[in-house]
Amino acid sequence: MAGKTVLSDEEDEIEVEEEEREEPDGDAVDPEDRDDEDDEEDEEGEDEYEKDGFIVDDVDEEEPDAEEDDRADSDEERQRKKKRKKRESEKNYVLDEDDYELLQDNNITGFRRPKVESKKFKRLKKARADADEGQSGFSDEEEYDRSGKSGRSAEEKLKRSLFGDDEGPPIEDIAEEDQPEEEEDGDIGEEEDEMADFIVDEEEVDEHGEPTRRRKVNKKKARQAPGVSSSAMQEAHDIFGDVDELLRQRKLGLEKISRYDETGEWRERKLEDEFEPIILSEKYMTEKDDHIREIDIPERMQISEESTGPPPTDDMSIDEQSNWILNQLGTSMSYLFSKGGTGTTEEGHDLAIQKDDVMRFLEFMHVQKLDVPFIAMYRKEECRSLFKDLDPPADEKKDNPDKKKVNPDKRKDKNDKEEDIPDEEKPKMRWHKVLWAILELDRKWLMLQKRKSALQLHYNKRFEEERTNYDANRLDLNQKLFDSITKSLKVAESEREIDDVDSKFNLHFPPGEHNNNVDEGQFKRPTRKSQYSMCSKAGLWEVASKFGYSSEEFGLLISLEQMRMDELEDAKETPEEVASNFICAMFLHPQDVLKGARHMAAVEISCEPCVRRHVRSIFMDNAVVSTSPTADGNVAIDPHHQFAGIKWLKDKPLTRFEDAQWLLIQKAEEEKLILVSVKLPASVHDKLISDAHDYYLSDGVSKSAQLWNEQRKLIIKDAFDGLLLPSMAKEARALLTSRAKNWLLMEYGRLLWDKVTVGPYCKKEHDSSEDYEVAPRVMACCWGPGKPATTFVMLDSYGEVLDVLYAGSLSIRGQSVADQQRKKNDQQRVVKFMTDHQPHVVVLGAVNLACTKLKDDVYETIFKMVEDNPRDVGHEMDNLKIVYADESLPHLYENSRISSDQLQPQPGIVKRAVALGRYLQNPLAMVATLCGPSKEILSWKLSPLESFLTADEKYGMVEQIMVMPLTKWVSM
Repeated sequence: MAGKTVLSDEEDEIEVEEEEREEPDGDAVDPEDRDDEDDEEDEEGEDEYEKDGFIVDDVDEEEPDAEEDDRADSDEERQRKKKRKKRESEKNYVLDEDDYELLQDNNITGFRRPKVESKKFKRLKKARADADEGQSGFSDEEEYDRSGKSGRSAEEKLKRSLFGDDEGPPIEDIAEEDQPEEEEDGDIGEEEDEMADFIVDEEEVDEHGEPTRRRKVNKKKARQAPGVSSSAMQEAHDIFGDVDELLRQRKLGLEKISRYDETGEWRERKLEDEFEPIILSEKYMTEKDDHIREIDIPERMQISEESTGPPPTDDMSIDEQSNWILNQLGTSMSYLFSKGGTGTTEEGHDLAIQKDDVMRFLEFMHVQKLDVPFIAMYRKEECRSLFKDLDPPADEKKDNPDKKKVNPDKRKDKNDKEEDIPDEEKPKMRWHKVLWAILELDRKWLMLQKRKSALQLHYNKRFEEERTNYDANRLDLNQKLFDSITKSLKVAESEREIDDVDSKFNLHFPPGEHNNNVDEGQFKRPTRKSQYSMCSKAGLWEVASKFGYSSEEFGLLISLEQMRMDELEDAKETPEEVASNFICAMFLHPQDVLKGARHMAAVEISCEPCVRRHVRSIFMDNAVVSTSPTADGNVAIDPHHQFAGIKWLKDKPLTRFEDAQWLLIQKAEEEKLILVSVKLPASVHDKLISDAHDYYLSDGVSKSAQLWNEQRKLIIKDAFDGLLLPSMAKEARALLTSRAKNWLLMEYGRLLWDKVTVGPYCKKEHDSSEDYEVAPRVMACCWGPGKPATTFVMLDSYGEVLDVLYAGSLSIRGQSVADQQRKKNDQQRVVKFMTDHQPHVVVLGAVNLACTKLKDDVYETIFKMVEDNPRDVGHEMDNLKIVYADESLPHLYENSRISSDQLQPQPGIVKRAVALGRYLQNPLAMVATLCGPSKEILSWKLSPLESFLTADEKYGMVEQIMVMPLTKWVSM
């Protein structure tokens, strides 16, 4: 009968314990609801307990006997239990917090929220109720409700209809009832409400309308939930906290974990305390990266300004800089342009680039802080001359400009027929070499200005220190020298000219000789004593001044910056007579004095900036290079040797070195296979010495004048042949190395540009595959010798691996029955592999001659598939092509760290095949994958001479090449 309640022995014990337990009174229930429940509480005993896995199975066997004993109980005992349960139900009847809020929002009165109280065994009852619902789909109370004898209250029905029944925690949590009262009280009033986050309120209020503090909700894992329930969200919130807050802290690098240090003091630990510096650097989470993100300036500019300093933004500085850049573009940057396509003269005056455009470009960078890619895409119209194609493709012939190179891509004409699209009408990817050259020159200019400012401060400080160490005559001479040095420093326009000025200053104001202000305890730099300084200390500078023109006056005359107005007056005394007045312990004879004085005069001439600039211009324009083999080189260098082309060179001008040939000469000289000489031709050398004599010697005919002229000739010989020309030869070598490396760097960039600007493999126009598949599905194949075996990898349109197949016997050439059977089995597997995935194209890694046979085997497999199962071949595989691809880049990806992160469980040949297919789908993205912190891209061999370039030089060019295509790709 439905009206009787049957209790087991265990249930009876539970009820007795509940009766003996003292509980605080619950809130009153609405009288109408109480009257409705008086007749329905008789059957509530059946909900007290039922098997749910918590009690061992032995109880089930004893349950029939317990039921027979319960039937023997008297009606009075059952009636007493019913009344007791009714009282408890009235006291314990509560709604969920959301129900109270819903009733309150709808202005329903007659209820008040219960006080916080301890309800033990609540989880046990709740778990039993869930177990009962799990068996029938409805609880006993709902079944009784249908029979009209029992049911839930209106609030509970509303709760169940809106939110479903509260799902109890796992039975294992019953053991938590023995926890302290404080922990249990924290669960009261909130743990039944598993949908607490369903309705979002600004704040909670109590029954009097006052805001209440929200207590921490300890949620348990839901037993079953359709979709994502609020309890699951709350559990995730309890475990991980506020996800948005964590992401914000992670992004800003401000996540801090509070810990106790070893001394027991409370301190905050940052990310630097948890991770290695190299990891933070690779993930861009250092303090420097945070600072870069805070400033709204391109990162490339911020990094550059760390070394160059802030650029000037005034119009005068920009105008001066633009003149210098135009001059450099016409001289030192000639490797940027092709021989016939620039329209530039040797001096660079007819350069097609306009000064106004250069100034506008500098304003974009210095004032508006715009980067090169942005200027190239959105400011092109404001500096047109910088975007002219100064390096036309090699296949465009000048003698036949009407000839068009036809691209295999097609288009529809007016008659709806396919026609070829000429290259002239297709959009082209531009490198913008001129923009990058101006950017590099801008950096050099800023570095020059920074160095000049630093040197000027240093010179002022050193000159003030020298004031206290000389007499009045020497101070006047030093003041003139200092003024001359300052003037030369202001007009210096290159690193070499600044070096000339610095060498002159260090000659007259040597560092460390009079610096007695070194602090005690510091290391003192050893003083460098040169022959010039010893002669100067001995007072021979007075003898050197008797020779005639000073080094500065001689430099102005020989460089034609100043005309010769007065005749040079010779001293009345002979050189020996003058020298005899300066004999000392160091210089015992007049000849020794004259030798020291000549050395001082020659060194001063060789360090004079005007003289060096004049000699440098003549030397760089007329010097020649000659090579001859050594004894070892004559044997080692045969006609097929790498150095065969440079074994014999005869007077090759410096201006004719246009490629990287000098790097080979330099390498062969280091290996002691050839001898190299860089010198002026005899005719140019004699003319240079003759011009120096004309400006340095006097026109006097007296015996004394002739003796002084003999000394002057010796000075010119020592200055030019002993000091200047050997120094210019070293500079010429450095210049040839710089030009060759610049050319090689541009060649390296051109080869990389050709690799990354290759368009992705396009699907056919009649391809009926899904529109979202922008790239073709690729089946990549890498030949294997057996271990590993030949591998096929199927990639979807996004480059993700779909399937892998190993077919080591596909290319087997054996004629035995077993070999043929293995080959047939592999062919069948390849057929099924292609039938299942329907690739658009097959890419085969070209590594050796066996790949040609492998290609034939794959074609044979495809033909058999079409003949035997034509219905299984989709439209995507019509005229399926097999293309070759270079495996050099896939080999880098195979051994890179990023492949281990992306395809960790896969073997190396699978990683190589994946890179092969991805490069066919998107070459630019595949190359960019290897441009990460590990810089694996630098191992990609593009030029046989790239070993002459450093890793930093190559990576700088890689960044320059990758910026423009990636910027356009991202913007598209």
